[in-house]
Parts: sequence; C-alpha cells; structure tokens
Amino acid sequence: MSHSTSPAASSRSGSNGLAIAGLACGIIGLLFLPIVLGPLAVIFGAVGMRQSGAKGGGGMAKAGVILGVIDIIIFIVLIAVAASSGGFSWYVGG
Repeated sequence: MSHSTSPAASSRSGSNGLAIAGLACGIIGLLFLPIVLGPLAVIFGAVGMRQSGAKGGGGMAKAGVILGVIDIIIFIVLIAVAASSGGFSWYVGG
C-alpha cells in the first residue's frame, strides 16, 4: 500500500512562500532598488506572518519586514544626503 498525502496536508507542512519572497526582496533590496523592493518586502513579510500561524516561516516573514523597513530607511537617508549636498552631480571636470 502506498503512502500518499492530501494536498491540504502537504501545503501545511511546506514553508511559507510569501515569507520567503519577503526575505528575498529585503535582502536584494539592500543592494538594488530599495524603494521598490523595500515596500514589497514589508508587504510580503506582513502577509507571510499572518499566514504562518500553523506553518513554518514566521521568522523569515519577520526578517523580511525588518529588512524591508531597513531598505526604506536607507533610501530616505540617501535622498536626504543627496538633497543636503546639492543633489546628485554627474559633472566631470572641464
């Protein structure tokens, strides 16, 4: 007799996809496009935390939210520094 699990049982034992997406967006957002990936990390992480009641992935979801907030803070700091120093300047001597 073969052992087969139902789709509902296998989805409960798997990891939380939105938590993983939030964590990935948060990590990649530290390096590229923090203003886009930061909010996505916060959204995916928050929804992932909500869904992780019985599933695993609560820690990954929290990490995604935290990294998303850090991404947004980094972007705001970069904009503030650029504004206080006269903006981004691509002037090459002449």
